[in-house]
Amino acid sequence: MLRIETNTGRTYEERMGDALAALPLISGEWTNYNPSDPGITILENLIAFETLQGTYIDDIGNRARFALLKMAGFTPKKGKCARLLLSADILKEQTEFGNSERFLIGDLVFETRSALSAGGRRLTGVFSSFGGSLHDLSFLTDRVYNTPADIFGERPKVGDCIYFIADSLPGPGEDTFFYIAMDIRVNRNPVEDRADNIFAALSWECYTEAGFQEMKVKDFTGAFLSSGEIKLRMPDAKACIYDKLPMSGFCIRATLTHAHYDIRPRVTLIAGFLFEVWQKDSRALCLTFQKKERVTVVNPLGEEAYILCFCKEKKGPSYHRYELQTTKQQRGRYCLYSKEENGDFSLEFDPDSYGFGPARVKDAIRVVLYSEEIMRQYRVGTVLGYDEQEFSLPLSHIVPDTFCLIAKRTTAEGELFDFVRPGKYGDGALTYRLSEIDGRVIIEDAGDFIGAELFMGGISVTEGPRGNIRPGGQLTCVRSDGRISFYNPGPGTGGAFRETLEEVRMRFREDVYTPYTCVTAGDYERIVSMAPGLCIRKVHAVMDPMQNLVHISVLPQTGEEHPGLSEEYLKVIDETIFKRRLITTRYQILPPVYTAVAARATVYVKRRYTDSKELIRETLKELLNYPESDRNFGEPLRFEDVFRILEELDCVEYVYELSLAPQNKRFTKMKGADIYPAENCLLYPGDIDIETITYER
Repeated sequence: MLRIETNTGRTYEERMGDALAALPLISGEWTNYNPSDPGITILENLIAFETLQGTYIDDIGNRARFALLKMAGFTPKKGKCARLLLSADILKEQTEFGNSERFLIGDLVFETRSALSAGGRRLTGVFSSFGGSLHDLSFLTDRVYNTPADIFGERPKVGDCIYFIADSLPGPGEDTFFYIAMDIRVNRNPVEDRADNIFAALSWECYTEAGFQEMKVKDFTGAFLSSGEIKLRMPDAKACIYDKLPMSGFCIRATLTHAHYDIRPRVTLIAGFLFEVWQKDSRALCLTFQKKERVTVVNPLGEEAYILCFCKEKKGPSYHRYELQTTKQQRGRYCLYSKEENGDFSLEFDPDSYGFGPARVKDAIRVVLYSEEIMRQYRVGTVLGYDEQEFSLPLSHIVPDTFCLIAKRTTAEGELFDFVRPGKYGDGALTYRLSEIDGRVIIEDAGDFIGAELFMGGISVTEGPRGNIRPGGQLTCVRSDGRISFYNPGPGTGGAFRETLEEVRMRFREDVYTPYTCVTAGDYERIVSMAPGLCIRKVHAVMDPMQNLVHISVLPQTGEEHPGLSEEYLKVIDETIFKRRLITTRYQILPPVYTAVAARATVYVKRRYTDSKELIRETLKELLNYPESDRNFGEPLRFEDVFRILEELDCVEYVYELSLAPQNKRFTKMKGADIYPAENCLLYPGDIDIETITYER
């Protein structure tokens, strides 16, 4: 195998000089080193070939690099448009929004993916039932004052429930979205499915003519464990007014069926009846219609949109182009165009008047809308037929799902147009890939389209991670009846560009250096600290090679002063370790234990400090508080370290006397003046007695 370090970066002259210098050592009979010698000519050719090899041996193309990474299981993550939920409670009546309706915040554009209706309904009240009484939590719908509330009290129990009261509900079988914002003060490890959790479960119901009926729900909050959305599908029965609460209205109820929360749910905001938008900016739209005599097109691009119309006249993939006319005085491939005041328009097809019309086939009519920017440069180029032919597009960071090319061919039937999406394969098909990051089209197989002219048929661009905006923004929708503002109760999510080669390589390297199997104590600590769905503050592993046993001490972060390990935590940690441990290694999960440390000190302080006693007390508390500091399980508390830190305080002249003693010796040992806690023990401040004496010079 050629070695890159010796075959790259060296010139032809250097290689030839080395070869000539080596000839006497290889053959004593070869004495003619002049260029006229045939052997030298052969040698020169071989050296020239080696030089070319050395130049290109490390010039591996990106496709080859991606292929090598794919063999290791790493492929580029696809780019995604950021998704956002908007509140329509400002709309008093239901309002229709068309496909690709635009919502603006600064220079960012969000769009709908399909036609929808929103508004005309809002949450009017929220009530919670726990502890044998009813609690009014309607203030949680106020988006200005985010006051946290324990929606199930301090100790949630099975049977506790929360009622959502609304002035209207979607129809039977329809979907809607809620967003729940939590008062989050801990970091919970991510899980593969956000809708699954082991701590709690909810049953969702809607009040109908037949009483409360169960609803199909996708709960991404994990039963109020974290902020997120809740997707609800209305039951088939018609909803009715519920009047058994202080406020009457249509009612949705969520009841706890499992309640072993590690952290009780504290909610700051509840927003209901939201609709989805995605961060993308459509510059050209390709709309499809079935066979109709008249189609109405909602135009989201505004007055400046340019329109092209195509129709299938028989079964197959190809279309004919139809020109727009405002009268029926000519015969040919025409359609009657009429424009409305709001910019929308309709197209009428009349084969009797024009002589041509769409057939009764699937996707019979396609209408392409271009912005002025794209219309000026919508031609891509001509397919020449050679491999890897490239075309540059005028835009970058393209949304692949919205992109298509129009291929124009001249045949015996006249001009035919085919709409081709990336990655389409088949006999005679035009196959290409889209490099959405830098806006390039690469032809992989020209098929039957050699000589075809290519035009852009649909294209949208995205800002990737910029679309993951913070909650509480104001998005504006410009309509014919004025500007309407909407707010987003939650952040934008999912926005990302397609991974580059370097990003995939970095992810590969990170994975290589991330321990998957528990071998060392550090491996156990890292893997347990990432146990899915848990809030872990500290982990400490101790190896006992004589017994082939590992002790793992874990401190959960639950907001309690001295938390233990619940059955749920033990189960998840055990499952995590069991999958990652070496087969012959045994392990034991230890719950945390706590020991208070009493401290007594006499300190001479400087005259000009008035709060020296409180400062010394707080310093000692910080040093003794293992759960809230960086100190880990079993870490010794050394007398000299505490003494030194106290003497280094600005207010301290010198420490006259200091004593440290555990108030419970069950989990600690004294070695001299140092305290050695057990391997699963954490120290915390006990009785602290400080005497200060002003130092007199």
